[in-house]
Amino acid sequence: MSKKSTHVSETPATQFLRGHGIAFTEHVYDYVEHGGTAESSKQLGFDEHAVVKTLVMQDERADPLIVLMHGDCTVSLKALARQIPCKKVEPCKPEVAQRHSGYMVGGTSPFGTRKAMPVFVEGTILGLPKILINGGRRGYLVGLEPRVLTELLGAAVVECANAE
Repeated sequence: MSKKSTHVSETPATQFLRGHGIAFTEHVYDYVEHGGTAESSKQLGFDEHAVVKTLVMQDERADPLIVLMHGDCTVSLKALARQIPCKKVEPCKPEVAQRHSGYMVGGTSPFGTRKAMPVFVEGTILGLPKILINGGRRGYLVGLEPRVLTELLGAAVVECANAE
């Protein structure tokens, strides 16, 4: 039996999505440490540009925030800081990100986080017909319409992508 069709048990993210009546597809792949979106997109046969990374960051006051970015792009921290606005933004250390989100790094979803955090989404993500985003577990992505990010999470649109 193909692993890609396996159902994954509920996560806080899938409970959140189902609780809000959001339709999504499940996509399971073999998690590879430090493989990132390149690995998941290769295994699942999706364009890496449509696989969205959930990045937990913090501002100069150590207040956490979530940035949703194309898998094949990096975040311009200076551009992000100017737009949100704050003096400085930096990635959280993995243990800090896990404490804020409730998810292990590599399995972080913007849905059903332990702590409510502001969410920022790269604007071009919203123009895609469908995205894959982490479903709350390593090796598990959910497919959904990108409008869910702004409608359900209230994600603010930013332009801070750097092509990798």
